[in-house]
Amino acid sequence: MKKITKLSFILICCLITVITTTGFAQAQAGKMSYTVSFPEPASNGLHVKLQTSGWQQDTLNFKMPKWMPGYYQIMDYADEIVSISAEDSKGKKLTLDKINKNTWQITGVKNKAFTLNYDIKTSKQFVANSYVDAEHAYLINASTFFYVDGFINIPVAIKVEMNEAWSKIATGLTLVKGKSNEFTAPDFDILYDCPILIGNLEELPSFEVGGKLHRFVGYKLGDFDHEGFMQKLKLMVESAVAIIGDIPYKEYTFIGIGPGRGGIEHLNNTTVSFDGNRLNSDAAMNGVLNFLAHEYFHHYNVKRIRPFELGPFDYDQGSKTNLLWVSEGLSVYYEYLVIKRAGLASVETLFEDFENNINVVENNPGKNYQSLVEASYNTWKDGPFGTQREEKGKTISYYQKGPVVGLLLDFAIRNATKNEKSLDDVMQHVYYRYYKELGRGFTDAEFEQTCETVANALLTEIFQYIYTTKPLDYDKYLEMGGLKLEVNPAESDPEKKVYKLKQIENPTELQKEIFQSWIGE
Repeated sequence: MKKITKLSFILICCLITVITTTGFAQAQAGKMSYTVSFPEPASNGLHVKLQTSGWQQDTLNFKMPKWMPGYYQIMDYADEIVSISAEDSKGKKLTLDKINKNTWQITGVKNKAFTLNYDIKTSKQFVANSYVDAEHAYLINASTFFYVDGFINIPVAIKVEMNEAWSKIATGLTLVKGKSNEFTAPDFDILYDCPILIGNLEELPSFEVGGKLHRFVGYKLGDFDHEGFMQKLKLMVESAVAIIGDIPYKEYTFIGIGPGRGGIEHLNNTTVSFDGNRLNSDAAMNGVLNFLAHEYFHHYNVKRIRPFELGPFDYDQGSKTNLLWVSEGLSVYYEYLVIKRAGLASVETLFEDFENNINVVENNPGKNYQSLVEASYNTWKDGPFGTQREEKGKTISYYQKGPVVGLLLDFAIRNATKNEKSLDDVMQHVYYRYYKELGRGFTDAEFEQTCETVANALLTEIFQYIYTTKPLDYDKYLEMGGLKLEVNPAESDPEKKVYKLKQIENPTELQKEIFQSWIGE
């Protein structure tokens, strides 16, 4: 036996202390089991019952998140709670004190079982809001279920009491074996990452990619070619997977919440506004496929390839980051490329998608006032497309400038490496390095360093386009990929200009090679 030194003894004692303390902290947490029901769905309400026990604390603070990850705005979900009460296991009422806008405090509950009952009134049909009516229920879990302050990492059980008129549930939560309406989540972050759609839902033909099942389930999906649409969706998924080279989920579900606006990304699902009745033209189909590619690619870029600030989440104040130009802007960039490389869009359509963004960016005076990192950080007050109130003309959108800068960045990397590397390699690196290997997000400096390492060159000017309002040098960077920007005055408004992408005449071999590999041919 090896002799234990004094230092070794101290280290062993510290390790035992850490393990004991961790185990003790876990033992402090109680059990939480929610039941959600819909006694009067036509009135847009739902009822939630929380049964909980086993707490070693005498005082607990129950908090409703103020926002949901994926939609970077304070939503004040607690405002929709219309009644709340608590009682012990014998039916005796317990005192609940509302100590701030989204927190209710309860005392005298150490080692006691008790129940919280509360009613929520929904009012807005939107992808980031819960909504209930006579035909269906869409639950944003961050607006439905309390967490206990300091105990975000404990497991939780969910039971859905189905309305008699409804038949199916779609969610990314783990189904309890042998049950059709009971689910579990290992912690509240996962719970809040898995919205729940309930009603007489339709399911489109599923498909597999890499041995993983992909489903599309939804409410009022509409009348369209289901088989043909899902064949296109499979090509889209295969194209996106080819960029990163890994499928990190067991199963993926596209959840269509009905006609409307917006989509929210999650680890193994996405909830999207969807109306198949509108898929009646090539332009409409391209728009929907771009939209779904964007939300799907997010399971890589933002849910796993994530800025350092986006996890653990601050459900009270919001999680502010400079890097939404990566998480959102580059997801827009890749939605276009994913669809083109899948063979679902022409070069002309690809150009039109980028032209739309270039025209918005260059005709917006806000480009002279706000940088991409400022737009990212200030989205909590400006909104994702910039404010149109008193600051009109002073802000930009990372959704629009982000993909444009992404294009210039990609061409810069391809040119510097003679097309041996690209932005795809950057995304792969941050995925495998920071998500898979280190299990954390990346910082601003780490993303820039990764780009320059992949390019084996300094990219100072490109990052000036991100951190400052320096005008974009389209001629310099588009030429690297054999492209140019044609500029003409707008007929309807002489103060505005119309920008169109064109291929240059007589490109070099490197320019041709960069262009062909960029579009996936």
